[in-house]
Amino acid sequence: MAEIVQLFVTCLVDTFFPETGEAMVRVLNRLGVRVDFPPAQTCCGQPAFNAGLRRDARPLAEHTIRGLERPPRSLKTSEVCPIIIPSGSCAAMIRHGYLELFEDDPAWLPRAEALARRVYEFTEYLVDVRGVTDTGARWPGRLAYHPSCHLLRGLGVGRQPRALLAAVQGAQVVDLPHGEDCCGFGGVFSVEHPELSAEFLKRKSANFEKTGAPTLVVADTGCRMHIAGGLHRMGKSQRVVHIAEVLNHR
Repeated sequence: MAEIVQLFVTCLVDTFFPETGEAMVRVLNRLGVRVDFPPAQTCCGQPAFNAGLRRDARPLAEHTIRGLERPPRSLKTSEVCPIIIPSGSCAAMIRHGYLELFEDDPAWLPRAEALARRVYEFTEYLVDVRGVTDTGARWPGRLAYHPSCHLLRGLGVGRQPRALLAAVQGAQVVDLPHGEDCCGFGGVFSVEHPELSAEFLKRKSANFEKTGAPTLVVADTGCRMHIAGGLHRMGKSQRVVHIAEVLNHR
């Protein structure tokens, strides 16, 4: 029987880049994984949590836990399945942020812990759970990879995206100078400190240009929006894509 996973698609993907979610589903389906989409999902509460608004974040977190606790109809009630997320930041919120949010709540903390054990970022799931690096993807030309802060430092996911990109036929993956530097988005950071955010973005864009690659690959939609928006305002022709779209390209 094919494994079933639940997709937590995130607000930004759902609203601005639905093609990322669609690419994820296609990649997973080709690997024999069936994808369930819990329809009641909404924001995980990360923006409010990061801004220190714990009281506002809590209802969103509770709603997310309730929605993802319900198993797909094709599973038995006692069974659970992995939750796949195309964003290191949202995965980190559910895996780590919820435990902090509910640390003093004996009723909700066990539920948050149980949910956290099921959460995987997309590339993490492919490589560490499914044991897959080659998705049969093809991509002509150079690619540079930007490791987002939450993915790399929050989840410790660094080798997995690189292993997947290395297996893409036709692609030449080039190093991004100072690749581990923040792009300047940082969620509410870019709103609260716009001047600093702009300087981080300027540096990231300049380093991307040095690679000579026409395409920058990311695994977080916030970084994608931020960097792509900056490139557009500067009149640059390079584009930014989510890694799921690369892995789905044939």
